Amino acid sequence: MIPRIKHIEPRADYILHVIFDDGKSVLYDVKDDICTLPTYRSLMTEQGLFQNFQVDESRTCVYWNDEIDLPSDTIYEYGIQC
Repeated sequence: MIPRIKHIEPRADYILHVIFDDGKSVLYDVKDDICTLPTYRSLMTEQGLFQNFQVDESRTCVYWNDEIDLPSDTIYEYGIQC
């Protein structure tokens, strides 16, 4: 089953705090993706873009634009539980 996002908020230093429907709460560091994936670099270079994310209708993906998205299962698996 794909984890569904219940709540998400941006934190300082390109961190997302994500709470899932099952109650799991994680901090996901997007900096790793920014450093390794060229399309993610605009999250750091375009002022305000990181804070302007959206969650898709199914609540299984965070996206910033047509080129940058982050599946909820990646956040669930690699986020640090808090």
